[in-house]
Amino acid sequence: MRAAFFNTLEELYHQNEETVVLTADLGFKLFDNIKSRCSERFYDVGIAEANMVGLAAGLALSGKNVYCYSIIPFLIMRAFEQIRIDVAYHNLNVKLVGVGGGFTYGFEGITHFGLEDLALMRSLPNMTIVIPADPFEASCIARLSQEVKGPLYIRLGRSGDPFVHDRQPDFKIGKAITISEGSDIAIFATGNMVYTGRQVSEMLKQRGVSASLYNMHTLKPLDTEIINHAASLHDGIFSLEEHNINGGLGSAISEVLAETRYNGIFRRIGITEMPRTSVGDSDFLRQHYGLTPEKIYNTILNAMEE
Repeated sequence: MRAAFFNTLEELYHQNEETVVLTADLGFKLFDNIKSRCSERFYDVGIAEANMVGLAAGLALSGKNVYCYSIIPFLIMRAFEQIRIDVAYHNLNVKLVGVGGGFTYGFEGITHFGLEDLALMRSLPNMTIVIPADPFEASCIARLSQEVKGPLYIRLGRSGDPFVHDRQPDFKIGKAITISEGSDIAIFATGNMVYTGRQVSEMLKQRGVSASLYNMHTLKPLDTEIINHAASLHDGIFSLEEHNINGGLGSAISEVLAETRYNGIFRRIGITEMPRTSVGDSDFLRQHYGLTPEKIYNTILNAMEE
């Protein structure tokens, strides 16, 4: 996913002389072509994420279209004050490209977990938030990001992400993608959980449960129309995200459902506030925190039986 995003951005980078890329001591091979062809528009600021965001704000005020790249906890949590004050409040044309959503960097431990970033970014004014589900969508958002005016947060995985689509989708910021339609329940998933949601939907189908699956690639602005549509058709709604259940996709959907007085079943499926003491690869951590297809399947069935 990361490679798909930056390969596409690289094509556009050479066409748009106002585009500048900043990195915080990361992505050396990733940016080799950009550095060799347009070194005057590429800056490695070192391990100084807050300074990077401040520099990006200054460049944006000078008319540049700026991309900041780093691992999510360092880009979002460490530099949050600068993102809030320098970028969001001033509605500047800065793209924050974070890699390592959820448990992607699981072996590095809690310092590298990306579990609170969506909650933080949702709280900021003027911020657009996009979480592509596969490399096709990552390539789409790389192109669309050139047209976005104002702050944009793009949450990426790392590498080896499975494909949800078999071709380039009709990808529009703020408009969810319907993966499948069913009659019993609706599943709203984002990022890598879209592929997992598709697996869960197939498992439920074998059990006789018909599920709609919606790809919520844009968290802000939220596609409230598709949520209300699903609420009018389904007796159960479930959200899937590799993020803390507080403040992310599940919270955003619950706000819509509460205001429209939805009276069906609703469950947020994500990372609960259990102790963060486990370290391992991403598959191990998803198993530990209940985000495998089998565990999500059981969670949905248990909620329906209750």
